[in-house]
Amino acid sequence: MEITVEQLAAIVKGTVEGDAKAVITNYAKIEEAKKGSITFLANPKYTHYIYSTEATAVLVRNDFEPEHPVTATLIKVADPYTTIADLLNFVNSQRPEKVGVEQPSYVSEDVTLPEGAYVGAFAYIGKNVKLGKNVKIYPQVYVGDEVEIGDDVTLYPGVKVYHGCRIGNRCIVQGGATIGGDGFGFAPKADGTYEKISQVGIVILEDDVEIGANTTIDRATMGATVIHKGVKLDNLIQVAHNVEIGENTVMAAQVGIAGSTKIGKHNMVGGQVGFAGHITVGDYNGIGAQSGIPNSIGDKKRVLGSPAINALEFARQNVYLKRLGEMYSDISALKKLVNGGKKD
Repeated sequence: MEITVEQLAAIVKGTVEGDAKAVITNYAKIEEAKKGSITFLANPKYTHYIYSTEATAVLVRNDFEPEHPVTATLIKVADPYTTIADLLNFVNSQRPEKVGVEQPSYVSEDVTLPEGAYVGAFAYIGKNVKLGKNVKIYPQVYVGDEVEIGDDVTLYPGVKVYHGCRIGNRCIVQGGATIGGDGFGFAPKADGTYEKISQVGIVILEDDVEIGANTTIDRATMGATVIHKGVKLDNLIQVAHNVEIGENTVMAAQVGIAGSTKIGKHNMVGGQVGFAGHITVGDYNGIGAQSGIPNSIGDKKRVLGSPAINALEFARQNVYLKRLGEMYSDISALKKLVNGGKKD
């Protein structure tokens, strides 16, 4: 990539303060940027870096006014974070598009490869699979029988999509993820052993869903495990059978969701959160990292801890917890005073 600040500012509809003819050749984080780099400042806690960065240009908000001299050229935009994301997406889109079928691979005879499709080496596509336009199936992907995949879907290396599952348009599934493995269903028997319960449902990923690397989404016992439109799941997440995750909910790594739990829309879930089974979580909640959710919660809550409680109450309890040692000493001193200096 090689583009002048002036040209880049025209693309993002930004205002230049500084050398408009300076040349940009790469992207970098503000604390690591060197000459030729463009970076961005969106979080105020990184403001001090703008006075020391070696970047050639920095995307900042329209209302940003430096308190000290800045050597970098500033490009003022409405939202630097969104702007840098759009620029990175643009650069990524310029990569050569993969098209065609690499060998060795297996594509069932009854499968029609649509316009713009790519099938990588050692991929397997089973019987009666329906593929949308521009689908990209990377090496070592397994697509089971009767699977339906929409337009502009990308399955990265090592993805497994089991029989009957459905994936909507513009979905991305990162390497190693498994869609549609059996749910954890076993019936206890009188002799203390367990009998496997057949899982005959499917998994449905609606449009614009992204699934992180090595995340597993189990098929339903009956019916469907449903990941609704716009959901983003990070790496190493476990979604059990018959779970439903509402539109535009995002989850960080290592979340675990037990069977038949229903999670609403626009929730933000931190890493390592655990959800008990058969509960309902409402909409627009914020759930802090490592929280345990044993019971249903409503809408627009902010919770932390295990078991999770109101975030403000959690913060207060943490203050008290830090003072336990001091409180113990005070209570011991009071007891001695009451007992006339005698120990219990």
